[in-house]
Amino acid sequence: MTDCLREDAIFLGTSDNGDGTPQYLPLKWGNRHGLVAGATGTGKTVTLQVLAEGFSDAGVPVFLADAKGDLSGLCRPSKKEGFLVKRAELIGLADEYEAHSYPVTFWDLFAKQGHPVRTTISEIGPLLLSRMLELNDTQEGILNIAFRVADEQGLLLLDLKDLRALLNVVNEQRKEISAEYGNVSPQSIGAIQRSLLRLENQGAAKFFGEPALDLNDFMRTDENGKGAINVLAADALMNSPRLYGTFLLWMLSELFEELPEAGDSDRPKLVFFFDEAHLLFNDAPKALLEKIEQVVRLIRSKGVGVFFITQSPGDIPDTVLGQLGNRFQHALRAFTPKQKKSIRLASQTYRPNPAFDVEDVITTLGVGEALISTLEKKGQPSIVQRTMVRPPSSKLGPVTKAVRKSVLTESILGDIYDKTVDNESAYEVLQKRAEKAAKAAEKETTKAPVKRRASNRQSVGETAMKSLVRTITSTVGRSIAKALVRGILGALKR
Repeated sequence: MTDCLREDAIFLGTSDNGDGTPQYLPLKWGNRHGLVAGATGTGKTVTLQVLAEGFSDAGVPVFLADAKGDLSGLCRPSKKEGFLVKRAELIGLADEYEAHSYPVTFWDLFAKQGHPVRTTISEIGPLLLSRMLELNDTQEGILNIAFRVADEQGLLLLDLKDLRALLNVVNEQRKEISAEYGNVSPQSIGAIQRSLLRLENQGAAKFFGEPALDLNDFMRTDENGKGAINVLAADALMNSPRLYGTFLLWMLSELFEELPEAGDSDRPKLVFFFDEAHLLFNDAPKALLEKIEQVVRLIRSKGVGVFFITQSPGDIPDTVLGQLGNRFQHALRAFTPKQKKSIRLASQTYRPNPAFDVEDVITTLGVGEALISTLEKKGQPSIVQRTMVRPPSSKLGPVTKAVRKSVLTESILGDIYDKTVDNESAYEVLQKRAEKAAKAAEKETTKAPVKRRASNRQSVGETAMKSLVRTITSTVGRSIAKALVRGILGALKR
C-alpha cells in the first residue's frame, strides 16, 4: 500500500484486522475533541506525538503538556530506529516515512525549561484562584469580596504581593466591608494568606505577573506553513496538581473568551492536548466542574479542539466524556474488579465492530496498538478499529539540555517573555496611599503639641494615633510603621 497520506486528514495507522485499511482523523472533525486512554507503557505518548505532528503538518498550531519530558523530541528528526522502520513497513508507510523536525516552542511556568508563562491575578479571577489555593466556601467568598473591593478602588492585581496588600486592606477595613458585603473574619483572611504562602513555596509566584501570555503567540505557523507546537514542561508541575489543572483550565477559558466564532471550517484553529487529565477533575467543586463542562462544550465553536490523555476513560466525568468524539484506546489491565468494570464501561462507548469483541480486545492490545474510532461523514462515530499506530517522524524520547537551550535561544519569543516587568499595581498604589496618609497624620500632630506627662501610660490620643499608623502602613511593612510611630510619639511628648 502506498500514498496513504492525505491533505484533509491525519494518517493514524492501519487496521489490524487482516485487511490493512488506513485509519484517519479527518481534520474537519479535529475540533470535536478527543480522548487518548490506556495503561502506563502502552503507547499513549507516541499516539499523542503522531497526532501533534499530523495537526502541525496541516498548519494547525498545537499546545501540549509534557508530563514526563518525552515530547521534547518533537523539535528534532527521528533517528529512524529499526523498530520504527519495521512498523512503517508493516502498515504500508515505507515509501512515505520520512524523518523531520517540527517548529517547537518550549514553555515553563517555573521559567527553567522554557519561556515563562504568566498571567495576572485579575485575569485568573477568584473562582480559579480559589481552587488553586484550595479554599473552602467561606474563604472563597472573602476572596470574591476582595476582588470587588479592588474593582471599586481601581486597584490592579498583577502578582501575589498585590493580592497580599489588598487582603491587608480588607482586613483593616473589615468592619465597613462586612456591613456591605457580609462577614469578613481575620481568621479567614489569615487562612488565605497562608495558602498564598504555600502556593509561593511551590514556585507559583513566577506564574503571576507581566508580561502576561498573549495566547496569539501560541497560534503561529512557521515559514513552511507548519503549525507551531507549544510544549509546556510539566514534569515539575505535576508536583503541584492544583496549579497544573487550574492553569490548563485558565488557558481554555481565555481562548473561549478571546477567540471569535469560527463556524464550520476544514480544520481547527488550535488543538490542546492535556496529559494527566484526571488532575483537572480531581476534587473539583461542582461550580468548577460546571465551568469545565461549559468551556469544553462551547469552545469547539471557536475552532479549538481539546484532547484529554489519561489512563482510564473513567477519569473523565460523563458530562465531559460524552463530548469527546475521537477516541484512541490503548490497552487496559484487568487485575481488580474495579478495573474490570472500567474496561466493560469503556467498551460500551464504541460503535461495535462485528469482527471482534471490544471488551476482550482492550486487554490484549500490544504496545503501539489502539482501538480507534473517529468522527466521519456527517459527524457520526466510525466503527471501532483495532489499529497499529504509525511511527512518528520526529525523535522518540527527550532531547538533551543543550538542544533545549539551543531551541530557546533561537526562539523569537525570548525577547518578549524572558524578562519580568514590574508595572505599578495595587501594591505600589497602596504603598503610596499609606505613606501619604502617614505624612498627613504626622503633620497634624505637630500642629497641636501635647505636654509631656510623667506617667508612662498612653493617652487615648496616643493610642488612637498608633492604631492609625498601624492601619495605614499595614501594606508596606512593619519597619516603616515603627519609624512613623517613633516620629509621631516624639512629637507628642515634646
